[in-house]
Amino acid sequence: MKTILVVDDEPGIVQIARDYLDRAGFRVVTAGDGPSALRQARAERPSLLVLDLMLPGLDGLDVTRALRQDPATRKLPIIMLTARVEEADRLVGLELGADDYITKPFSPRELVARVRAVLRRSEGEAVTAGIMHSGALSIDLERRSVRREGEPIELTATEFDLLAVLAREPGRPFTRSQLLELVYDASYAGYDRTVDAHIKNLRRKIELDPGSPQYILTIYGVGYKFAETVGP
Repeated sequence: MKTILVVDDEPGIVQIARDYLDRAGFRVVTAGDGPSALRQARAERPSLLVLDLMLPGLDGLDVTRALRQDPATRKLPIIMLTARVEEADRLVGLELGADDYITKPFSPRELVARVRAVLRRSEGEAVTAGIMHSGALSIDLERRSVRREGEPIELTATEFDLLAVLAREPGRPFTRSQLLELVYDASYAGYDRTVDAHIKNLRRKIELDPGSPQYILTIYGVGYKFAETVGP
């Protein structure tokens, strides 16, 4: 049974999330503040974290930052809950490494669907076997690992799947909407800047110079593509 850690300082939200996730077959543990979230994440080793942005002690951004810096929790899938409506506020969590976000108020059924979708991506159910090479980069689809010049690069599940989609078809332009559908699913109600945030993270991790990318190229007015050839 997979364990989901739900972190929110509103008991009503925690109870609703617990009830629906429990009915969906998950084991649920909870926390009500940032420091407790970190302790639970390290002690329980959950399969996924549902994390409120506004928390006492440490906010959700601080928690995400700490988890992504810890080798033991670096790959923990995170869905961020946010009551903030400004686009920039949503993007900050994604840029720190959250896999997805849900805006409050939310449907409990949508939360369960998002949890299942992120878990599917983290388990790599939709990824076929094989290793792709491009320049100094190697992408192992079976092991869901990436290396540059032999050195491992840590990616979140969403970042890996986005890279895999692009790299499987070098030179093909993808719109942001296409990438949302392929990496998430056809029913995902995300928005284009979600893709931009993940691309920014990918470039920071895989490119020698993120400001002049060699691998993931912007197609202005369209979206992104993976380079057909990469120089030495």
